[in-house]
Amino acid sequence: MALITFKGNPIQTSGELPDEGATAPDFKLTKTDLSDVSLKDFAGKKKILNITPSLDTGVCATSAQKFNEAVSKLTGVVLLNVSADLPFAAGRFCESHHLQNVVALSTFRAPDFAKAYGVRIADGPLAGLTARAVVVLDAQNKVLHAELVPEIAQEPDYAAALAAVR
Repeated sequence: MALITFKGNPIQTSGELPDEGATAPDFKLTKTDLSDVSLKDFAGKKKILNITPSLDTGVCATSAQKFNEAVSKLTGVVLLNVSADLPFAAGRFCESHHLQNVVALSTFRAPDFAKAYGVRIADGPLAGLTARAVVVLDAQNKVLHAELVPEIAQEPDYAAALAAVR
């Protein structure tokens, strides 16, 4: 369990963010076409998991856009944006913002993802959503970088995440 803030007010998450060097927990999340995917579907690629509460918020939208632009210049890297948004809404967001490098994934069928990755918000007005975090994995799903952003209204450390994936 970690203590973070939402607009300065303390809230707690359940579970623990995966440690650097550990193997990332597998998952089954839903893509915008309603198919389910797991880590094996991205085998052989480095992965940036941009975990957000909802793409409908300004900071979440900004992080998806900034990572989308950065990933467009990298090879062998896939950007997975994970949120509780329904697949339809995430798809519309990516389409309307021209985010061609984002694989939008929804936790709506997989509430266990948030606890396995230590990002389930346990209390406060956003209880049940995912906290803002970035987890970078190598091609074998070892954690290269993990950041639980301490304030939900704050952007992640893009430079640290991108340095880890290079």
